[in-house]
Amino acid sequence: MSALLASLSSRLKTMLAALPARLARLPLTLLRAFIGVVRAAFGRERPEAHAVARARLLLCMLVFAGVYLAIGGRLAMFASAPEGTLARRGAGSDAVASARPDVLDRNGLVLATDVKSSSLFGEPKRLIDVDEAVEALTAVLPDLNADELRQRLSTNRGFAWLKRDITPQQQREIYNLGLPGIGFMTENRRIYPGGTLGAHVMGSTNIDNQGIAGIEKWVDSRGLAELHLAGFASDRQQEPVELAMDLRVQHVLRDELNAAKEKFKAIAAAGTVVDVRTGEIVAMVSLPDFDANDPARSLDPKNLNRLTTGVFEMGSTFKALTFAMALDSGRFNINSTLDARGALHFGRFKISDYHAENRVLTLPEVFLYSSNIGTAKMALALGVDAHKAFLAKAGQLERLRTELPESAMPIVPKRWGELNTATIAFGHGLAVAPLQAVMAVNALVNGGYLIPPTFLKRTPEEARALAKPIIKPETSAKMRYLLRLNAEKGSAKKANAPGFYAGGKTGTAEKVINGRYSKTKLLTTFTGVFPMDNPQYLVLVMLDEPQAAEGTYGFATSGWNAAPTTGKIISRIGPMLGIMPRTDVPPAESLLANTTLARAQ
Repeated sequence: MSALLASLSSRLKTMLAALPARLARLPLTLLRAFIGVVRAAFGRERPEAHAVARARLLLCMLVFAGVYLAIGGRLAMFASAPEGTLARRGAGSDAVASARPDVLDRNGLVLATDVKSSSLFGEPKRLIDVDEAVEALTAVLPDLNADELRQRLSTNRGFAWLKRDITPQQQREIYNLGLPGIGFMTENRRIYPGGTLGAHVMGSTNIDNQGIAGIEKWVDSRGLAELHLAGFASDRQQEPVELAMDLRVQHVLRDELNAAKEKFKAIAAAGTVVDVRTGEIVAMVSLPDFDANDPARSLDPKNLNRLTTGVFEMGSTFKALTFAMALDSGRFNINSTLDARGALHFGRFKISDYHAENRVLTLPEVFLYSSNIGTAKMALALGVDAHKAFLAKAGQLERLRTELPESAMPIVPKRWGELNTATIAFGHGLAVAPLQAVMAVNALVNGGYLIPPTFLKRTPEEARALAKPIIKPETSAKMRYLLRLNAEKGSAKKANAPGFYAGGKTGTAEKVINGRYSKTKLLTTFTGVFPMDNPQYLVLVMLDEPQAAEGTYGFATSGWNAAPTTGKIISRIGPMLGIMPRTDVPPAESLLANTTLARAQ
């Protein structure tokens, strides 16, 4: 007996010693066996019919066995997985189709992001008692229409939305009802932490988390909608969209515009801050605005973005373009004079000055006194064709395209004659989007380069690649001098933020009411740039129908409302943008002192 046990023990040790080697050869052995079965099934080993049939039957059995093993393994994995894991997996698959990238300001602050929320759906085919379901659901969700709900649940469809975006408490109460055929789907819902802050830029999304306005709509146009349809737009696959907007500057701009709107009892206000070197839009506000978390209000006509969708006659701020055109032509220089002693007459139309000097004015004086007569004479001296060509080169006669889908075509005279050139020279008779005018003024101070504005971050190198020269650098130097001189001695004195070396131009346009210019309904604008010896930022302020207020002595023109508002904005945002006030601010003449143009004059 002992000999037998010893023999069995010896054989067992031998088998165990050989087991690792046999296990290592097992995959290769199985693979060879499978290849043999396949070859036999195709008659490669034995050509006899019965042998081929048996091999094919064995191959089918192996394939089905493999499929069932895979299914069984998957089910075992699901059965052993924790409940929370499965719930998260289900939520992720539900939300894939509507995920959107975060939108950030230039400093990384969140402007828009997705949050997960539950939506209620029904499966009418699985419902046992429709009336019971309607009664129970309306008890938890009283805002649901019972008749409409009953109609949705009485169909033969397999799926029907009942209510999107319900609260966690509502979800728990409905879940506890235990209604068969009633379920929940996790979706992405867009939220905007800033609410009204930046709403016109951001736009909004609809109930399906698809962009319907602003940057949100632009994001969809860049291929996000196609990603949704293909099922690839998951949260992990999307990079954030970085805007040029600075949320701090945006807050200041909205705060000051809102204060000005209330103080001067304006029906609307708007403004923007733009980097003149890159065309980046650092802030943009249009009042009245809306809460971006309320998508329905984003499409309300009263809440339109006046800076991109509205078109306006920009008043005397447009004179800066006429001066740049005249100086760049070589026909005029800083020492030129223009006769402003009498009004200009075109048939029954008369062009006169608001504060007439009734004398010969130097070119800087025409700018300081905002003389309509002197400005019109400069444009007429160059001619209608030259005027149209310059405005076209400055981007004022075509629709301005930016990332925002909302834009407006300028209103250009169908028949452009000398009267049109005379009035357009001082800002009447041509209506443009304010951002369009800002783009041109940027070129007047940044060395002469027209740079398309953008809501996205842009490097100086990228800006230079897009820039188009429209005036000579020396003309730009003259324009900086005129704008700064206006802040020292002219109509822009109330915008002269101490220490920031700002310059600018006022503009007061009479609004067209029932086809006629109104003397009492005004649109006031101010275009301010700082610092003038190294221009970096432009600030535009617009007030629609401002009224005289305390301290304005009965005046409602730009110098009394839009200009001081701009000065307050510059004082607050300058340090935020890295520009500190100075005590050694040089006079305006210093802007010309070191240029060859001063000697040429």
